[in-house]
Amino acid sequence: MRSLPSIIHLDMDAFFAAVEQAAKPSLRGKPVIVGGLGGRGVVSTASYEARKFGVHSAMPMAQARRLCPNAAFLAGRFEAYRRASGLVMGLLRELSPLVQPLSLDEAFVDLEAGPYGPVLAEAEHGTGERLLLALAEDLRADIVERTGLTASVGVAGSKLMAKIASEQAKPDGLVLIEPGQERAVLGPMPVRALPGIGPATEQVLRRAGLNTVAELAEAGEAELVQLLGKAHGVGVHAMSIGLDDRPVVADQDAKSVSVEDTFEVDLADRDRVLREVEALALRCVRRLRGAGRSGRTVVLKVRRFDFSTLTRSETLRGPTDDEAVVVETARRLASQVDITGGVRLLGVGVAQLADYTQEDLFAQAVREEAAAGAEAGAGAEEEPEPAEEQVVPVRRWLPGQDIRHAEHGPGWVQGSGVGRVTVRFETPWSGPGRVRTFRIDDPALEPARPLPLRPGWPGVEEGDEAEDVGDAPGEG
Repeated sequence: MRSLPSIIHLDMDAFFAAVEQAAKPSLRGKPVIVGGLGGRGVVSTASYEARKFGVHSAMPMAQARRLCPNAAFLAGRFEAYRRASGLVMGLLRELSPLVQPLSLDEAFVDLEAGPYGPVLAEAEHGTGERLLLALAEDLRADIVERTGLTASVGVAGSKLMAKIASEQAKPDGLVLIEPGQERAVLGPMPVRALPGIGPATEQVLRRAGLNTVAELAEAGEAELVQLLGKAHGVGVHAMSIGLDDRPVVADQDAKSVSVEDTFEVDLADRDRVLREVEALALRCVRRLRGAGRSGRTVVLKVRRFDFSTLTRSETLRGPTDDEAVVVETARRLASQVDITGGVRLLGVGVAQLADYTQEDLFAQAVREEAAAGAEAGAGAEEEPEPAEEQVVPVRRWLPGQDIRHAEHGPGWVQGSGVGRVTVRFETPWSGPGRVRTFRIDDPALEPARPLPLRPGWPGVEEGDEAEDVGDAPGEG
């Protein structure tokens, strides 16, 4: 364990929603909810204004609409999030080559490996801590200056405690946990505060009367090994007493994203298995989107009553992060598995990862529109279509999408329906703008790339425009 708290954990505050507020002056200080807008959509991020109403990440979007009906509900703009993340990660890499991104908005940094390492090695304890605090404060100020966004930072002697500290710092704060204070800080916390303890492990510990981290530490390693198995029990006990020697590993490039759950009672009902698979698939997609990635292969993992484990996978035509596609594929794989005797563990993953592509946003609505068209035409008498006529795709617009109008300039979509699209014309540095309504097929209205959150944002010019993706409808 380190004698100086030289590891920091940075977590951007309500990142997706904060980017939207920074880009859209009319939404600043107002509740903003970003996520899937279709029937099965879930909340990716809620602004702190929306969280006051009880909205949180991973909540079904339908429930969020009931809790906070006056919020702005927006589809994700992952190009904007990636660019903001790139600026933040660039600032972190100025502090150290050892930066371990966990997602677009979260990372560990080992300051001992950076240019300030020699100074920290020679400094007295108090001087070293003051320097670390100054570096963290300067980092937060630089992030605000470059992006207009706020971050919470934890400073500690290990990755475990740095993440605990950043949680305590939220929102827009800085907390330092001195080495030696780990047990005092961790003791009162619930066992779920420790990484690696999920719902199933929590239930095992609760049945043994272990509800807080202090109780885990008092139970001792032997009892935890008996309850959780050797590897897990040893690891949980070490963390419960504040021991964590995991290094910061630079630029880990994940090859897959996955989630899994172990069940207290083996599942033998097919419908229950499919519901659990669906829930896991939704969680997997949220994690995939949080990392700004998409994937081409959906993988199902099943551990049966006899501890035999099997996997099934299906490779799609292209990478996606669409909830409905992953859910449908995972359910199809699960329906092919023999669950006789019961299932004790289920997992859903996505492999063959790729950088996020905007077309993924439109996948679900393309299917919904096709299904709606098929349903509408099912009862109608088919008539031959004149050879000279061409079907013109109907352009649909996503709430929050960047646009540019030939006369009025840049803006964003507030909403669309009944053949009309409502646009607010404003830029990140303009102040709240005016709202206008157009036909959805108005030729003067075109999709655009995100504008810089600050003038002079690297890699983006105000006049930049995207390829025309307007013919691909968004989530319903």
